[in-house]
Amino acid sequence: MCRSIKTLRPPYTEDASAEDMQAAALQYVRKVAGMRAPSSLNQPAFDLAVAQVTAATETLLASIAVRGSSAAARASG
Repeated sequence: MCRSIKTLRPPYTEDASAEDMQAAALQYVRKVAGMRAPSSLNQPAFDLAVAQVTAATETLLASIAVRGSSAAARASG
């Protein structure tokens, strides 16, 4: 049904864009909901879930410390 969601954090992806995060969220919601496209009745719930998963993804990626990166060194120093 859905293609695999790619890893968005460094060092796998150096510069994940907002579009990358939204695409991953859409794939996740499609998989969990078991549908590629929701009915018009379910569209608002589907869109809200995609927005919430996108926001959670942005928060997660902004919070992860990657070993060896300058951000990780600043956070631990």
